[in-house]
Amino acid sequence: MYAIIATSGRQFRVNKNDIIDVDLMDGKEGEKVVFSEVLVAGEGKDLKFGSPLIKGATVTGEIIKHYRGPKLIAFKMKRRKGYKKTRGHRSELTKVKITSIEA
Repeated sequence: MYAIIATSGRQFRVNKNDIIDVDLMDGKEGEKVVFSEVLVAGEGKDLKFGSPLIKGATVTGEIIKHYRGPKLIAFKMKRRKGYKKTRGHRSELTKVKITSIEA
């Protein structure tokens, strides 16, 4: 059984015991997290689609750790003008393990 959830402005296809990286969430390591925005859940002929969300469906996960992602560089340049600009950032992320899917 799998589900498609919406969180952090993105959509994730998750199975039980999957580990996903989402934007920084409130909570400490080891706490439970409930994702209530479930778009699709099930498998095969038992697949349920929401319009846009499935009522009463939840996906539960457990926070494994909070960490900073890799450094991302945004480089802008205009040729022959002497214009170069470098910006970068590291996103704050949370690693979540999916524990159950209830449709």
